[in-house]
Amino acid sequence: MHIWKHFWTITKHRHMVMKNCFRAGIFRQGLLHDLSKYSPAEFLTGAKYYQGYRSPNARERELYGFSKAWLHHKGRNKHHFEYWTDYDKQTDQMKPVRMPIPYVKEMFCDRVAASKIYKGKDYTDSASLEYFQRAKEDRFMHPDTAALMEQLLVMLANEGEEKTFACLRKLKEYKLEPDGTYFYH
Repeated sequence: MHIWKHFWTITKHRHMVMKNCFRAGIFRQGLLHDLSKYSPAEFLTGAKYYQGYRSPNARERELYGFSKAWLHHKGRNKHHFEYWTDYDKQTDQMKPVRMPIPYVKEMFCDRVAASKIYKGKDYTDSASLEYFQRAKEDRFMHPDTAALMEQLLVMLANEGEEKTFACLRKLKEYKLEPDGTYFYH
């Protein structure tokens, strides 16, 4: 059990996300971000499978074929696209649902912070985009949400944090512009 190392990692991550959320103008979400990680259902698994360079849930998933901690987490945290699935009334099949903008903003803040934590000194502004693009084919995310998230991550990679967070503060709705973007630059 790596109780203190896990506690330090999730607390450092949470504070980094909180700072990002404040920069994005979503203060309440920053304060409440990932509190479920301190619950016994998530914390004990995290301490048991702590590795320091990736999510402990990945190790639990390798051992058992699924992660109870992740199932608990994604069901309580709306900034995860996996939360946003529901049954289609016509097909009675699961489908991704477009995420509300405040949760897209929080998801962006979360991904940037996670990349910084796990990459450490090797972090660059393109790290989150690279991670996002690696899982593109396997992701069950609404196309509008995926396009918006990718646009934000490309902006981060190409233009840096200052400009991207300025755009996040202005972002209010999914609005497709004639140039194929979702918001004003």
